[in-house]
Amino acid sequence: MTILQPDLLRLVYFSRNRISRPDCEMIWEIDQILETSQVNNGRAGVTGALIFNDGVFGQVLEGPKDAVEETFERIQLDERHHDVTLLDITPIDERSFADWSMGFVGSHSLRSTYEVQTKVTDFDISRLNGNEIFKLLLLLTLKNEVTAMAA
Repeated sequence: MTILQPDLLRLVYFSRNRISRPDCEMIWEIDQILETSQVNNGRAGVTGALIFNDGVFGQVLEGPKDAVEETFERIQLDERHHDVTLLDITPIDERSFADWSMGFVGSHSLRSTYEVQTKVTDFDISRLNGNEIFKLLLLLTLKNEVTAMAA
């Protein structure tokens, strides 16, 4: 039985990367973002997932309205992001990323799932709408969960 939580929101946005570092340092920087996000989001009751591909972040945040709005405000003020674009903000009855204080899907997972599309169209997260980013992240995080359980 699902316990409904009042005042839950889902927020979807994309932003462009402002970090200019070599690939190896970029991986370290993204790991730092994830670690900090997981701690902060866990404390605030925010869940979600993040994707990073070709200089663009796409993210879904879910949780209590005030916590999601505060988290998004921090992201907008973060110097590592620019062109932060809100794509969707929707009241929800239950979370889709309840087990993820911040799941991460990087370029490798994205390309292996959408290999033909990424090669042909040079896949760009910023061209997706909020619902498409949400569905993509949900699909990829579920795929990662199944892969981890099978290992």
